[in-house]
Amino acid sequence: MSDAVRKVDPSGDRPRLRALAAVDRRHVILERIAEDQTIHVGELARAFDVSEMTIRRDIRGLERDGFVRQTYGGATAHITKSLDIAFNARALHHTREKRRIGMRATHLLGDARVVFVGIGTTAEQFARFLPVQPGLVVITPSLPTASLLGTRPVDVTALGGNVRRDELTCVGPAAAATLARFRFDLAVIGAAGLSARWGLTELDDADAEIQRLAIERAARVVVIADGSKIGAEANAVVAEAGVIRTLVTDEGAPAAELAALRRLGLEIVIAGPDDRSAGEPGHADPS
Repeated sequence: MSDAVRKVDPSGDRPRLRALAAVDRRHVILERIAEDQTIHVGELARAFDVSEMTIRRDIRGLERDGFVRQTYGGATAHITKSLDIAFNARALHHTREKRRIGMRATHLLGDARVVFVGIGTTAEQFARFLPVQPGLVVITPSLPTASLLGTRPVDVTALGGNVRRDELTCVGPAAAATLARFRFDLAVIGAAGLSARWGLTELDDADAEIQRLAIERAARVVVIADGSKIGAEANAVVAEAGVIRTLVTDEGAPAAELAALRRLGLEIVIAGPDDRSAGEPGHADPS
């Protein structure tokens, strides 16, 4: 965020934001919800130096697009009519980083119209902040992701097939057969591990097989994984690292492993408080 729109909040709590266009202001509101899970109209009006009516219009627009649920005096993250994404213990690890990564990855959507969204809690955060675009089609093996997007104006297809209880993901021949009916402009893939040596890896081969098929049918592959997954190696190999166009991760990712991934041609985007790219010349942030 530009320093030109930051001033010190008299409370000393957060920076005060000035002179933002409506679209940028709404993005910052989403960032606040990603951090705090709730917002208050009065606090935001003071921070942006705008009227409470302006903030209420912003919230109504975000609610219309399915991002938030209005409450008295503010809004919360939209979880009504959807599964709670924090349904397993892994969702409680690196929560803030996953939200930032998921939100940052939505900037890479570009003109993609048919998108595969993979499994895992970071992919669910991507789904939570995915902007609504006319004609957008999302295919996913994840029931939590399908539920999150199913309450919004997005054309969503869940793969079907056998459901794994621990992840609520669709696997097996029926899921693979449904997947084979599509091609993807973009595949957004979570990871149990990503290393230069072994590439993208998963904990379970049934999940890995669905991810493999999606990557084979995708024009562009973006991997989203918090720093603890970078350099990690799980049991089932999904794909070589070289098939990945962009990795979105956080500041906790090991620098040596990121350097090795860059040498394989990956663009690296770091999602952090300053939302900056870790690209080198020739590997700049593609957004």
